[in-house]
Amino acid sequence: MSLHRLFLCIGIALASGPALAQTPPAPSCPALLDHQFKRLQDDAQQNLCQYAGKVALVVNTASYCGYTSQYEGLEALYAKYRERGLVVLGFPSNDFGGQEPGNSKQIADFCYNTYGVKFPMFAKSVVTGKQANPLHAQLAAATGQMPAWNFHKYLVGRDGKVIASYPSQVTPQDARLKAAIEKALGS
Repeated sequence: MSLHRLFLCIGIALASGPALAQTPPAPSCPALLDHQFKRLQDDAQQNLCQYAGKVALVVNTASYCGYTSQYEGLEALYAKYRERGLVVLGFPSNDFGGQEPGNSKQIADFCYNTYGVKFPMFAKSVVTGKQANPLHAQLAAATGQMPAWNFHKYLVGRDGKVIASYPSQVTPQDARLKAAIEKALGS
C-alpha cells in the first residue's frame, strides 16, 4: 500500500470514527406508540413513534355527532400547548351511531373547512370491541375503559404511559382536563 493511500485510509477512518461515536442514540419508542396508521388527508403511513416524548391527547372523532363542536376546543388546546409538547391525535370512527359515514377526503375536508383542524388526524378506524385498532385496544387495556361514544379522550404522558381517560362529556375546555395536560407538560 502506498504511503498516500495509507494516509487517505487513516484520514477516512478518523473522520468517520468520532462522528459515529458522537451520534446520540435514537429516542426509544414506547410500546403504546409503536403503531402505524394512515394519515387522513393522503393515506400516507405514519408511525406514531414520531410523537415519542410528547404528551398526547388521543381522541376518537365523528363529523355528525352532538359532540362534533369539540373539534374547535381540541384545535385550541393543540394551538395553545403545541410548542410545549402537546399533540392531539384524532381517530375518526363510525362505531357509534354511524356518525362518521364519509371517506377520508370528506372527513378531512370537513375537519379543516369547518373547524380549521391542524392537529394530526388518521384514517377512519374501529376504536372499540374486538376489531379496535391496536392503539385503542392498548388504551382500553391500560385504563379499563373503551370509548362508549365519540370524542372519548385518553391522555398519554411523555413516557408513553396512559395518564387518564375522559368520557365524551368532558370537553377540551374542562378544567380537570386542562390541569392534567398542564401537569403532564411539566408546568
